[in-house]
Amino acid sequence: MTKKNWLSVILLAVLMTVYVIYFTDWFKPKTVRVFHTVREMHFRRQSANMEPVLLFGLGQQLKLTEIKVVPLAGFQANPKVQPVWHLISDSNSVPVMDFAYGIRIRGMKPAVPGTKAGLLETNVMYRILVTAGRVKGQHDFQLGGEPTQNTTAANP
Repeated sequence: MTKKNWLSVILLAVLMTVYVIYFTDWFKPKTVRVFHTVREMHFRRQSANMEPVLLFGLGQQLKLTEIKVVPLAGFQANPKVQPVWHLISDSNSVPVMDFAYGIRIRGMKPAVPGTKAGLLETNVMYRILVTAGRVKGQHDFQLGGEPTQNTTAANP
């Protein structure tokens, strides 16, 4: 091969590498979009009472391997803070698209046997960390208090 051919091959390889790195998602970590809502649920066993239930959604069905809810202030100070709720997959969890705080998810168990989800305090920021294999996601939320305001929109 001539020098001109070698130069063309090298240039082509460099351009392909740049394209793959900057214009594809092959090397970007996969993430899960996690969101929450609080709904008043009516249970049959308590016909008169409506209980608020914290629901988390994932936007897609995933086989979860770990769910962890931690206080945000404690987590920022120490990433190994004691979680309020921590589930791990014991073998093969069922694909879920959403779940409620503190409920049992088939195929998952508490990280510490015998523990249950702790009570969440109002006006305290929490972070939920969700793992599904190599895919991870997180979401910050709080119960009660002031609703979060949109800071990007102009106020009239």
